[in-house]
Amino acid sequence: MAEPLQTDVSRPSALATANLRNAQTKKAAVDQNSEEYLEQIEDEWNKKVDVEVETLVDGMVDLVSLASIAEKDKFKIAQEAFQAQSRAESMVRAANSLLSITHSMKLMLLLSDEAQIAHRRDAELKSLHGEKKEAKQAVASLLDSLLGRPGSNTNTE
Repeated sequence: MAEPLQTDVSRPSALATANLRNAQTKKAAVDQNSEEYLEQIEDEWNKKVDVEVETLVDGMVDLVSLASIAEKDKFKIAQEAFQAQSRAESMVRAANSLLSITHSMKLMLLLSDEAQIAHRRDAELKSLHGEKKEAKQAVASLLDSLLGRPGSNTNTE
């Protein structure tokens, strides 16, 4: 038999552990039902938003503390200017990240399951129409009892 040609060229190949993480996440996704999965995703989004908002708040606190008026030498002024610039840049990154998160959430809403949204909307409309009918009947019976019209429930002849 002929031996395969041997060269010095590197042949890229996947490591044995390359699929380990994907297999674990796929297995975890299979073990969860859809509600648990959606709750997990919602928690992840909330954590991302919380981190970015906390970055903005901390940056504002630091900027306000750096803006104190006192006798300062040139070195201290330059140092505080650098700190203010770096805080402002981190705040801009956090704001851009929040903007990206809102854009992603808008896309998820637009591309989500419209049938489920329409079903929930229709169910809410039905319940509101039922409540409206009940309220109208209650008001009509109260008016009948107040005006003493025949056919009212409180008429005692």
